[in-house]
Amino acid sequence: MTLSVPSDAVFLAELAPVAERLYERHLEATKEWFPHELVPYSQARDFEPGETWDESEVPMDPAVRSSLLVNLLTEDNLPFYFQVITRMFGADDVWGEWNRRWTAEEGRHSIVIRDYLTTTRSLDPWALERDRMHQVQAGFHGETLPNAANGFAYVALQELATRISHWNTGDRLADPKGKEVMSRVAKDENHHYLFYRDLVAAALEVDPSMTVEAIAHQVDVFEMPGTGIAGFKAHARWPSPTQGSTTSSSTTTRSWCPACCATGSWRRSRG
Repeated sequence: MTLSVPSDAVFLAELAPVAERLYERHLEATKEWFPHELVPYSQARDFEPGETWDESEVPMDPAVRSSLLVNLLTEDNLPFYFQVITRMFGADDVWGEWNRRWTAEEGRHSIVIRDYLTTTRSLDPWALERDRMHQVQAGFHGETLPNAANGFAYVALQELATRISHWNTGDRLADPKGKEVMSRVAKDENHHYLFYRDLVAAALEVDPSMTVEAIAHQVDVFEMPGTGIAGFKAHARWPSPTQGSTTSSSTTTRSWCPACCATGSWRRSRG
């Protein structure tokens, strides 16, 4: 495995003991759950050939519907996230163990969200599948992640933003089952955020200069991986359900989707 820069091997080796402790803490803190126990399959009925999806069957704020689409399609690119993390941190030792466990947990997110949305007919399943094909074919390549320090800083920011997005989207759903699905996913994302948050804190002790530079760079260029979704700018311009004005594109590309970024979300999204 070739790492991004020569210093990465030493940097990762010094952080490995911390990563091992954080991984063990993660395993102790997380709880097993099953997507099929959260999806209201009793509400489902077959989609007939030639049928046209009717959004009036499931009334919903358009911004919330948009957020559900963006959240799910972002989760769908998991194969590329695994690839990028492997490239940055390596596939051996605790780094590989963590990445594989993280990927297994993340895999449940697209399963439970897609099953919920399809079962309840909350999104057009034909349009959703076409968007998924586009998103996965476009991939995610992590061009702004030149080394492991940048990778840690980016993923810490990204996991926090993802937690907020899922939680706030669920908070705005009228359906209790939908709230439960999004809350469960947000709790997973919170555990992932805590792992990377504390890893960044340890990185500041190992190499303060490199880590501070990485944090500053990632804050400056940060975008969620979902910005590659077809029509993302149109989704990002939906006004938040708690805000009366349209959010500017310069803000939405960094905050992912306005329906997910209402005032107070940083406090209320803890799971």
